[in-house]
Amino acid sequence: MDLRKIQRLFGTGGPLVALVVLVAFFSLASSTFFTLGNGSSLLTQLSILLVVAIGLTFVIILGSLDLSIEGVMASSSLVFVLLAANDRNDSDLGFLAVIAGVLTGSLFGLLNGVLHVHLKIPSFMVTLGTGAIGIGIATVLFGGRAPRLMDDSLRDLGFGSLGGIPKLAIIAVIVLTIALLVQRFTRVGRYGYAIGGDEQVMKLSGVNINRYKVLSFVLTGTASGIAGVMAALQLGVGDVTIGGGYLFTAITAVVLGGTALVGGIGGVGRTLVGAAIITVLANGLILIGVNPYVQVAVQGLVIVLAVAVTGWSLRKRVRAIK
Repeated sequence: MDLRKIQRLFGTGGPLVALVVLVAFFSLASSTFFTLGNGSSLLTQLSILLVVAIGLTFVIILGSLDLSIEGVMASSSLVFVLLAANDRNDSDLGFLAVIAGVLTGSLFGLLNGVLHVHLKIPSFMVTLGTGAIGIGIATVLFGGRAPRLMDDSLRDLGFGSLGGIPKLAIIAVIVLTIALLVQRFTRVGRYGYAIGGDEQVMKLSGVNINRYKVLSFVLTGTASGIAGVMAALQLGVGDVTIGGGYLFTAITAVVLGGTALVGGIGGVGRTLVGAAIITVLANGLILIGVNPYVQVAVQGLVIVLAVAVTGWSLRKRVRAIK
């Protein structure tokens, strides 16, 4: 791959340089940062965030937004645990429970896309509502007590490792690889850039943009479903609050990686860099003793700066601030 292809995949040098600087700084500031144990912890922390952010990237490239992530993760985690071997009922569907949890996310994505496209409702309003529906469904399934996952083979996916690499990280790499292939070699991936760049031109070209918008939302919902199942595997329970905090962090990761909120620019390769920066920053701040609440403020500052930087070059194209 030449330099231009690498830049197209992972973005320009800014985010990559920032990641290297953070790694170097925390390696010097903390003796435990650059160790095998913390490296494994970093990969585990990165895994779920990366999967959520990858899915969100497909929608943001359209110029849309999906705010239903946390509700979808909650519902997916509870559907998965309640269909696998658990301490609440006699279900024991094994890996089929994983598929059911992921498909729950896909159904939410389909609902988001259909409502957004056919009812002409802004994506952030539609997904805000469906996210609340997801939390409601999860609360009913929760039933006042978090069901525990009792299937040891599935629990091993959340806690085990393969060759020293956490299995959750391997799952995230598989999702990343599939997402890169979808974005590079399929119409839903390529047309997403064109729709986000200029939707009216795509309409005049005769492209059925509604179909590709819906498919993009399905991809986002599916990724959220996978993330919900991964979180349940990691924690060993299904919970209403299992997706708490991932929405804001995922948006930060996507934008920080270089995907523009106005659409048409970015990609899942860049999202990997953004998610890595957020993970390293959070991990490093903890190791050097920074208050966790201060970390939230730092993330807020980071996303404002990232939006300003990525949007500055597009200010002539974007006539209005929405």
